[in-house]
Amino acid sequence: MIKKLFNMFIFLLLSIFLAACGANNTAEKADDNATEGKLIIYTTVFPLLDFTKKIGGDDVLVKSVYPTGADAHSFEPTPKDMTDIAEADAFIYTGVGVEGFVTTALETLKNEKVVPVEAGNGIEYVSVDDHEHRDDEQGDHDHDGIDPHIWLDPIHSITLAENIKNALVELNPDSKEMYETNFQTLKKQLVSLDNEMKQTVNSANKNEILVAHAAYGYWETRYGIRQISITGFSPSDEPSQKELKKIIETAEEHNLKYIIFEQNIPSKIAETVQKETKTESLTLHNLEAVTDKEMEKNEDYFTLMKKNLGTLKKALN
Repeated sequence: MIKKLFNMFIFLLLSIFLAACGANNTAEKADDNATEGKLIIYTTVFPLLDFTKKIGGDDVLVKSVYPTGADAHSFEPTPKDMTDIAEADAFIYTGVGVEGFVTTALETLKNEKVVPVEAGNGIEYVSVDDHEHRDDEQGDHDHDGIDPHIWLDPIHSITLAENIKNALVELNPDSKEMYETNFQTLKKQLVSLDNEMKQTVNSANKNEILVAHAAYGYWETRYGIRQISITGFSPSDEPSQKELKKIIETAEEHNLKYIIFEQNIPSKIAETVQKETKTESLTLHNLEAVTDKEMEKNEDYFTLMKKNLGTLKKALN
């Protein structure tokens, strides 16, 4: 009897093991079927992910190297991330410097099959010296580079999208017509967003915004929105006490009622300024990365930028 029970137990274990193996094999086959014939693309910041999906359609499987809610300035890929990118068809990045890991990654990937795509190629960048609204004696760390937030400008986003489209055509010429059609649809949406931005600023009572993070230099170049920033391009760039005093005085001088934070960047310094100036808080989305909740709600570049427009309308009036 005991031997019989033991044999039954062994049989059950084998059945469970084989069922699990079968399930794994089925899942692997399903994954293979889902990717068969598709371009595998890895991207960095969220707009590149979104634009690639919109242009590539069913021909592409697009993944972000960033986990949801990541800080693009400080993210570092794992060895597995690098292996996955190396095995992909293309790796799309901005080339503007926001992705600190890219220079090293490109060196590592240079002998792999993956095609690197610099989506920001051809864009005229804004430097900190073009739009400096903090104290003249601030540290050198804010003068080292360019403003990386090119995707917040809808017209620059057309260039990002066109470079992505051209890369997809190179990888899969048979789908050129579809990629071109999808790109033209996306371009019309971006032109429409640009017009909304212009209308918002042209009808506003003021043109200054007080922000926690200097991410909006391209809005000044394109639309004349003057940003008074508490930190530099990177959220880790902190102002001196003298700079903080100057920012508070400027906010009071211009009668600014709001301080604008970003969705994924807490700032105790900005909270200090908010208390000192008795301003209310608003939120702008920097679109560097999205959260799980935003993914579940199918938020895209345009829904997030429309919310930013709503914030701007309130802050400028």
